[in-house]
Amino acid sequence: MRRIAAFTAFAALALPRAAAAQDKPGEPAFKYGSKEDRAELEKAEKIEWKAAALAGLLMTTGNSRVTTFSAGGNASRKEKGNKFAIEGGAAYARSSIFLAVDGNANGVIDPSEVSRPSQTTTRAYYGKGRYDRFLTDNNSLYAVAGIAADRPAGKDAVGNGQVGYSRQIFQNEVHLLVAEVGYDFTYENLVGGESNSIHSLRTFAGYAAKLSGDTGVDGSVEALFNVNEYDTPAGQIDRFQDNRVTSRMSITTKMFGDLAFRFAFEARYDNAPSPRPPFAIPYAAGFAPLAEPLDTKTEASLIYNFL
Repeated sequence: MRRIAAFTAFAALALPRAAAAQDKPGEPAFKYGSKEDRAELEKAEKIEWKAAALAGLLMTTGNSRVTTFSAGGNASRKEKGNKFAIEGGAAYARSSIFLAVDGNANGVIDPSEVSRPSQTTTRAYYGKGRYDRFLTDNNSLYAVAGIAADRPAGKDAVGNGQVGYSRQIFQNEVHLLVAEVGYDFTYENLVGGESNSIHSLRTFAGYAAKLSGDTGVDGSVEALFNVNEYDTPAGQIDRFQDNRVTSRMSITTKMFGDLAFRFAFEARYDNAPSPRPPFAIPYAAGFAPLAEPLDTKTEASLIYNFL
């Protein structure tokens, strides 16, 4: 399922992460592993909270019938040497189109052969919490717990947990490079009723740069490699056969005041995708078509920093 987000102010699930991670528009999107972040936590004499929320709705009726909704929010809590952050979002899109089928094969479309079915094209949500314990200027431990779903991709519910080690490899006034390694456990409840338990090795690399005082770019790559075998409706998945890679990149620039513009691209690749959700008529015995292995999302958005 390939999704392209239109130019709207609040149309992207990734906006809460971008808005919360930046102290001001234009700064790099991820900073949880930086020396400055740890130094700020160490000298903090009181608990600091931050929170933000966004929502967007688009509805059309008549000749074009489309309903699109997206929402997101995040909050963070900082205390000496510790940081806890949560974020979540949801997206829903449903549309109806005219469909003509020459059922009687007379070469023309009769009035009874025109219908207008509705279909849900996007139905997804996610929620995630992350805890960072800073050990030194360049080293920290992390723990993550999350839940998500993407019904058009065949996943009714997905829960996961991660633990690992984070290392700031390089930082100066312009560049920041962070790497992480750890363990990921994912439980997938498929739309077709099956479930998978996946144990994986997790690797991550993130880069951010300040192009100017008002403009920043960032990018990251996360890869999960399964270390266990498991069965699916499409057959057995061997070790290191279910490789999942998520890549993100964005550029953010300050426009005026607390308003910024952000352009972002995200690609998700699953080497062993889930079976597609069934239609009203079931699939034939032994036939289990798979979802697309690659999902992409392009966003052009306005960000307003409230805090």
